[in-house]
Amino acid sequence: MDTDKNSIAYHCGQDLQSPTIDEIAGQAYNDDLDSLLESYDYEIPKELIAQKPADKRDESKLFVIDKTTRKFEHKKFNDITDYFKEGEVLVINDTKVIPSRLFGKKPTGAKVELLFLEPHKQNQEYKVLMKPFIGIDKKAVFEDGYECIVKSKNEKGEVFVEFNKPTVSTLLQKSGLMPLPPYINRKDNLALEFSALDRERYQTIYARNFGAIAAPTAGLHFTQNILDKLQDKGVKIAKLSLHVGWGTFKPIISKKINNHQMLSERFSIDEKNADIINEAIRRGQKITSVGTTTTRALESLAKNPNFNQDGQIYIKQFSGETSIFIYPSHNFRIINKLITNLHLPKSTPLMMASAFAGRGLILEAYKEAVKEKYRFFSYGDSMLIL
Repeated sequence: MDTDKNSIAYHCGQDLQSPTIDEIAGQAYNDDLDSLLESYDYEIPKELIAQKPADKRDESKLFVIDKTTRKFEHKKFNDITDYFKEGEVLVINDTKVIPSRLFGKKPTGAKVELLFLEPHKQNQEYKVLMKPFIGIDKKAVFEDGYECIVKSKNEKGEVFVEFNKPTVSTLLQKSGLMPLPPYINRKDNLALEFSALDRERYQTIYARNFGAIAAPTAGLHFTQNILDKLQDKGVKIAKLSLHVGWGTFKPIISKKINNHQMLSERFSIDEKNADIINEAIRRGQKITSVGTTTTRALESLAKNPNFNQDGQIYIKQFSGETSIFIYPSHNFRIINKLITNLHLPKSTPLMMASAFAGRGLILEAYKEAVKEKYRFFSYGDSMLIL
């Protein structure tokens, strides 16, 4: 693939000299290569990075991979119901994204931007990312009389601020912008121009529990009609909540991926939804996970030895945190099928997809996706791995 000005290797700020998908896919089955960060790098034409969602959620493309036969199919997302049978279970993440990107000003009038890292809190002290950093004991002002004072900054670049009012969540719901990833251009006036669209479409239709600063994007393609069709076929739908944190944007910097440390994220599942999954396990029915966030929650539960019964993993009601990192060599214990998007090079979701289907097969599929003009990343098209 040519590396001209219309092509860019998106891998979190590192150099732009990347191997082609052909070169990487040709190294498919080397365990040593599976452990190297550079083995998950590839080039992608800039124009294939989706800047806004498809006109209709279920009209996104669907790339179907059969990891047993190694065959590919090209469908529309509304065809996905064809790949389910009665008794199977679909597991979704019903977290809801908080519009946690907020613009304010210094007393001088210069612009300040905050990204709230724990926007679900209800008190006056918050952990944020601040651009530009204005200094300790400096003040930022916002509309409706809200102000914050900078208290400290840690080595990770996280800034701790204290507001003058306890109702910051109200301000975010009124004036906050959706915290889209940086490869989606919302600079200057674009953030305001697309604000209404992003509030609707950077949110799943089944989002219920506020707490995330990034969407579980594999679920963005679902419509109520698709969910109804699945249930009409006898497919059970189980819900859990994993509140996606800013660690989803954290780049891997170590050359060996197993040295990477994921940031913790809160998740929970209740007894009713755990029982839906357990019944499928008992009956030997397939379980499909919608997205890498759902998968991380399920596989975290499966690693808990207290959830092992008679040699079989079962899900139990749970509320806590996970920092699980899933990459090739991981033994999947719960899921049989995975719905996901087309992911950033060198990203942890790409490594999870590679763990599920094999790095070589995934990168061959990405090569095909580029050829077929699939739209990549958060607002892009979908993939179903069987």
